[in-house]
Amino acid sequence: MNSRSRTHVIVIFGGESAEHDVSCVTAAHVLRALDPERYDVTTVAISRSGEWMLAESAMAALARGRDALPERLEAVGRPSSLGEVVAGAARTVVLPLLHGPMGEDGTVQGMLDLAHVAYVGTGVLGSAVSMDKATTKRVLASEGIAQPRFVALRADEIGGAAGSSAIAAAVAQLGLPVFVKPANMGSSVGVTKAKTLDEAVAAARAALAYDEWVLFEEAITGREIEVAVLGNREPRASVAGEIVPGREFYDYEDKYIGDGAKLLVPAPLSDTESAAVREMALRVFRAVRAEGMARVDFFYEQQRADGSTGRGFLCNEINTIPGFTPISMYPKLWQASGITYAALIDELIELALERHERRSKFRNTQR
Repeated sequence: MNSRSRTHVIVIFGGESAEHDVSCVTAAHVLRALDPERYDVTTVAISRSGEWMLAESAMAALARGRDALPERLEAVGRPSSLGEVVAGAARTVVLPLLHGPMGEDGTVQGMLDLAHVAYVGTGVLGSAVSMDKATTKRVLASEGIAQPRFVALRADEIGGAAGSSAIAAAVAQLGLPVFVKPANMGSSVGVTKAKTLDEAVAAARAALAYDEWVLFEEAITGREIEVAVLGNREPRASVAGEIVPGREFYDYEDKYIGDGAKLLVPAPLSDTESAAVREMALRVFRAVRAEGMARVDFFYEQQRADGSTGRGFLCNEINTIPGFTPISMYPKLWQASGITYAALIDELIELALERHERRSKFRNTQR
């Protein structure tokens, strides 16, 4: 491949959210998979406090060969800026490997749009809608997509003496146990399964450490099914996978620390069930205007806690920058669907360039 057709890939990792460490692990694996014959790579780290840095140590390790890369990158380096990194570079694509707020929520995507730089994944609107779980649920409800019942409350509604009454009303509506989570967060950070009203009150106030909106969601008795989606205007769905939690629910420790959870790929579903959940994943993807990639998570409620017939597949959430290590569910689902980890990254980069070119036509007509 000649130098003119090479692509400059800027990998951004770290970030200010509570998912900083997850991002640093993801970035190391992505660097290891990028083809040096196709890509010129620049690594940019964002510290926990928001400083942007040129991660020169990561690039030096990459230059020595893939085996020199650590399992986890460190968000350290020389102070830098996006402008410095993209200056003079043609055919540039940014890979924003930033999970959670200040990275997955449309903030970085908006900055990249203003800089006229192509980037992997969903745009500003879809990123913002998907990051805020309460807004996602309202959009899905408008599209008639089945999901668990929920109540969203703002900080000023649940703070102080009157707050306990608002939480009690939410619990009365949804029943116990109830899941309590910050509306804008991922990787199960800040999520609590509350079994009493007192636990729900404590969980809600703890969730306020992460966001000013708190989501209360009915607890579902069912299987956890996930589907990966890939594409822009014509997205396609992977085979479905199933998570069997090693703990009471699939929390942060179960995802990243312990090894009790089991990932079943493909999920043991009938052909009819598999087709239904894959089509539902595409509906969710389109409803929130996602592009590039997303993992859509479902509960499969076959029977309710009281023994009555379940409601089938219920959408839990959509993640527009899902976990992306080789053992994460998103790449594993595509591997089971016939796309290797490296080939998946290649396609995401091409999708980013296609989207950028398509959107640039609209920008040019507005001048």
